Amino acid sequence: MSQSHTESESFYSRFRNQLILSQNWPGTYLFKFVVKSESPHLDKLKLLFDSYHPQFTVKQSSKKTFTSLSIRVRMDSADQVIEIYKQASHLEGVMAL
Repeated sequence: MSQSHTESESFYSRFRNQLILSQNWPGTYLFKFVVKSESPHLDKLKLLFDSYHPQFTVKQSSKKTFTSLSIRVRMDSADQVIEIYKQASHLEGVMAL
């Protein structure tokens, strides 16, 4: 197991515990991402939520360099939230907040 993989799994383990303590499951969760405005990944990011009936809020930065995407969606569990974040992490230039 690589060092970065171990660190990543440790992060997700801590994050999962925080989600379990701070949220009611199933329940509404708010995802927030920032993407460079010219990135082709904004649409790919939206597709990750296609089957969840999401509510999207899209805003551009004042200089239109970045686009923020907020997604309000009903999730069944902390593990489901983490799976979305893991999928999003494979999209280059997408930053989770």
